[in-house]
Order: sequence, then C-alpha cells, then structure tokens
Amino acid sequence: MPSLVARVLALALRVVRKRPMESVEGAREWLHRPKEDPAPPLWVTQRHWITLREVGGFPVYTVLPGEVPEPEKAVLYVHGGTYVSEISAWHWVLISRMADTGCRVEVPLYGLAPEHTYREAFPFLTEVYRELSDDVAAGRTVFAGDSAGGGLALALAQTLPGSGLPEPARLILISPWADLTMSNPDIAEVDEHDPWLSPVGMVEAAKSWSGGDDLALPRLSPVYGELATLPPLDLYIGTRDVLLPDTRRLRDLVTEVGGTVRLSEEEGAFHIYPLVPVPEGGEARAEILRTVRDL
Repeated sequence: MPSLVARVLALALRVVRKRPMESVEGAREWLHRPKEDPAPPLWVTQRHWITLREVGGFPVYTVLPGEVPEPEKAVLYVHGGTYVSEISAWHWVLISRMADTGCRVEVPLYGLAPEHTYREAFPFLTEVYRELSDDVAAGRTVFAGDSAGGGLALALAQTLPGSGLPEPARLILISPWADLTMSNPDIAEVDEHDPWLSPVGMVEAAKSWSGGDDLALPRLSPVYGELATLPPLDLYIGTRDVLLPDTRRLRDLVTEVGGTVRLSEEEGAFHIYPLVPVPEGGEARAEILRTVRDL
C-alpha cells in the first residue's frame, strides 16, 4: 500500500494536475501558461559551484561539487515536464545529490513547447554533449532524465552511432516517455489509477512538441528507434504511472535485441516517484546515486 504521504500527495495531484489535463481544452490552456523560473533554488547555489552559459541560444547549467572543482565523471541530466514545463525544485534536489557523489552535472534547458519543438532540441543537446565529452571521458558519463526528459535522453543516445561522438557508459531513465503516440492499449487500465498524468493532455503536448511531424518518429518516440546499440539501461517506474506499459515494452524490446536493461518497478508508486519527497522514492534514489557514485 502507498505511504500516507504518497496518498495525500496523489489526491492533490489529481485535483491540480490531472483534472485540467483530462480535456483537450484544459490541456491547450496549460500549454500556453507562462513558464516558471528555471533557475536553481538558492540552497543549491549555496551548496555547489554553478555556472551558466549559452549553447546555441539555450541555457546550460553546470553543477559541480564544491570539494571537487574538476570531476572526472559526469551526468548529463535532461529534465521532464511533458516538453511544456520548466525544470522544477524536485529536479534540482536530485541534481544536487548527484553532484554530491563527486560528479559534474550538466543541465541543458532545451526550448519548450509550444514555442519550440524537438527539431531545436537535438542539435542543442548534441553540442552540449560534445562539449562535455571534451572534458570528461564517455566511459565515466551517464545520460539521465525523467519523463519527457527520459525519452529525450534515450532518443539522443540513439543518434550517437555515426555521429563521431562516443556513447555514454549508461542511461538512467525515470518514468521515461518513450512513445508519444500513447497508443499502447494497456495505458487505459493504468490511467484509472494514475493520479498525475492524463493521456489526453499528453497527446496535446506531444503534438505541439512534434511541430506537426509523425509522433512515431524515433526522435519523438525512441521506442521505435534503434535499441541494439544502446549502452546499459536502468529504468525506474511506478505501477500507478500511465507510462508503465511502454516502459515494460521498452524493457522487452531492448532484451529481445540483446541489450542490457534493468527495470525497477515500484508497486503503488506514481509518476517520477524517485524525484518526489515520498518514502517510496528513497530506495530508488539511493540506487541511482550508487550508480552515479560508482562511475
């Protein structure tokens, strides 16, 4: 059974987040809301060495542990938010803890829908990774991301073969949005129990992010892309997350082509539970941080 904290938060999310997303009209209104400030909270800036630069017109934060000014390992973290919302305080908490393991964390803030599309994101992220790979060996670099950012990190990894850039050591994906078509028939059953996400609103966000292109294109839905060349893959998902069916499908497809994949599935947990301040996320967070620490 989910913890009391998780149950209370789930009720709040159902009212504040899910209900507005359950209609096309509500989703479109949400799409056009003003974006929030993506800057790291004050406590993060006081805890770490942080720099901000622009790459191709988009901001990139570099977060360093104070005691290790030039780390020899790194995480490229791609935040979620349905390709519409800015990076949040929950993201910054995990990023800070990753930096605490002694690594550099690159945080690229890609352009969001409806003002931007995936077409701008890939050259931006590729250049961010190119710059990072000049400083830190790929064998000690992880791509990580949650939700939309998890799907984007996965799609970015799929573009590396033939690009001249090395593949990272590992992918760590939390509730990855790997199929923007939302066409998996098993989603409907999970939707009844998901307190956060609505397929209706997600498809509206996906259409905006795609700029009118086919949602099944691998750069939008990497579950349809090349999976055999991926580095080892860690997946984290809760059973009350509409992305569960496609995450299981991703696991199965990677296994079929001989890839290395590990799925951590938390009973009763909702979307991106390792980032959320609920007891269910503690073990997953600890596991993620161990992976980063052992790079």
